[in-house]
Amino acid sequence: MALFKKNIFGQSIFVKKNIIRVLGSIAYARFRWLYKVDIKGAEVLQNLPDKNVLFISNHQTYFADVAFFLHVFHAALNDKPNALIFPGFINPKHNIYYVAAEETMKSGLLPKLLALSGAVTINRTWRANGENVRRKVDRKEIDNIDLALKDGWLITFPQGTTKPFVKGRKGTAFIIKKHNPVVVPIVIDGFRRAFDKKGLKTKKRKSTLKMVVKEPILFKEDMNIDQIMEKLMDEIEQSEKFSFFDQAKKENV
Repeated sequence: MALFKKNIFGQSIFVKKNIIRVLGSIAYARFRWLYKVDIKGAEVLQNLPDKNVLFISNHQTYFADVAFFLHVFHAALNDKPNALIFPGFINPKHNIYYVAAEETMKSGLLPKLLALSGAVTINRTWRANGENVRRKVDRKEIDNIDLALKDGWLITFPQGTTKPFVKGRKGTAFIIKKHNPVVVPIVIDGFRRAFDKKGLKTKKRKSTLKMVVKEPILFKEDMNIDQIMEKLMDEIEQSEKFSFFDQAKKENV
């Protein structure tokens, strides 16, 4: 029975879909009525395989970014690319996952519910509870990322932080080397102005939430980890040269 079906992590698909429906309805109302949206390139989403797709993006808030991603994805899959539509998430694609810090997803009741919508949680090896740390990578976390890619689409934020122009973590490059997924870059903007850091509270109404979905990128087999990371950071517009352009833009305002 569909009611008792579970995903690759042993989680109830029925529960996951209903969490997406309920929280998606709330998020839709906020995105649709409190802000303007500017989405480009989402047609790309309509031609992707069902599995082994890795989305890479810059990161601006803990939760609003991913919620917006899911809305854009489901709208495109319902033949409405570059828009937000209400019924898009009513029958959601249940094999969409996203990488998230475990401490963030355990920080309250709402984050715990959000985690059930597709979070693949990891303990960051470099940061914990606001402190810099150094710890080993958990093999189980790597296995979970592998499972998510084998089962469907996975969203990850290579920088592992909402701070702009921070150097990317090499874990994403290792994933690409290992699985050779279809890699789709996404660039977002406006979320930092529109929301608080968590992405739950409104900071500036009527600001514009922007998203650009780029064409999948290819990596040569002989590219090393550093070369892959350089390409990734350029594609999500978080490399040093984009930091320079951003600063020049601010100075000319």
